[in-house]
Amino acid sequence: MTKVMTLGQFIIERQAEFPYAKGELSRLLRDIGIAAKIVNREVNKAGLVDILGEAGTMNVQGEAVKKLDVYANDQFISALQSGGECCLIASEENEDVIQINSEVSRNAKYIVAIDPLDGSSNIDVNVAVGTIFSIYRRKTESGPCTKEDVLQKGVDQVAAGYIIYGSSTMLVYTTGHGVNGFTLDPSIGEFCFSHPNMQFPKSGKMYSLNEGNYVHFPEGVKKYLKYCQVEDKETNRPYTSRYIGSMVADIHRNMIKGGIFIYPTTASSPKGKLRLVYECNPLAFIVEQAGGRATNGFTRIMDLNVKEIHQRTPIFIGSEEMVLKAEEFMREFSPELKETLLVAEA
Repeated sequence: MTKVMTLGQFIIERQAEFPYAKGELSRLLRDIGIAAKIVNREVNKAGLVDILGEAGTMNVQGEAVKKLDVYANDQFISALQSGGECCLIASEENEDVIQINSEVSRNAKYIVAIDPLDGSSNIDVNVAVGTIFSIYRRKTESGPCTKEDVLQKGVDQVAAGYIIYGSSTMLVYTTGHGVNGFTLDPSIGEFCFSHPNMQFPKSGKMYSLNEGNYVHFPEGVKKYLKYCQVEDKETNRPYTSRYIGSMVADIHRNMIKGGIFIYPTTASSPKGKLRLVYECNPLAFIVEQAGGRATNGFTRIMDLNVKEIHQRTPIFIGSEEMVLKAEEFMREFSPELKETLLVAEA
């Protein structure tokens, strides 16, 4: 009989990887897993209850807030507030950070940055959505956390993960010791260890980006796309275009099959559109731990300076050889963009 290992059991067995922690990180990951199960339940019955459609408000990004976005945000915040291991939360849905000032959390060691529901515009059409989270150790030693505690580079992350709510629900995370995936077994209500030591193929045949914005892309991206579409047997081109519109779903597929995900600068988003702190940094951490690569076209994502909670960045992420090739085109055909991005980051 095959032994089933749950997420909780796996985390406890890996506790030795964190000699400076006394179980707090394990409990924090457990709290996130519990909230993910609650959100999964609502996602799966979204068509049956009144949580589809927009809530009638705009989030800090100026995007229409979906009802399930609000629900997911509330669930993760509630779980982290009650768990006692997190002193500050930065969420896509909240303009400012959320201080947790309860007695049990005031001196907690960890900060969580989270996108509660990535790709939420897909909910109404029954396409995969996800949650992205990032965990940092606080910089201040005690007392209330400060906003500066969350403005850390991606290299300072102690853990990151995502949950994908699709045909099955998976939680994938890293603590800097490889990437492991857990699939939710609804019959027992537990995330079960299903994907050990996940690895990005060195190359692939898929590219993922919104080609509808082609006319607004930098010249380097345009040239790379043409490269992807040219027939060449030696390099298995042309590649296949696959774009779901949920970053988590696109990257999850590419990690299993090989591919690159690109969200470049455009005329309307000269600094990029995706958020560095709670989207790009955590996914870059996961992808790098799985043997992939993540840059803004010139610079490693996790080396970028963080100035704002909702800071944006372009991103090229996925199979190492594909990202390196895209960077070649960016250096050759869009060199001026490198300086622009450096100025924006400074």
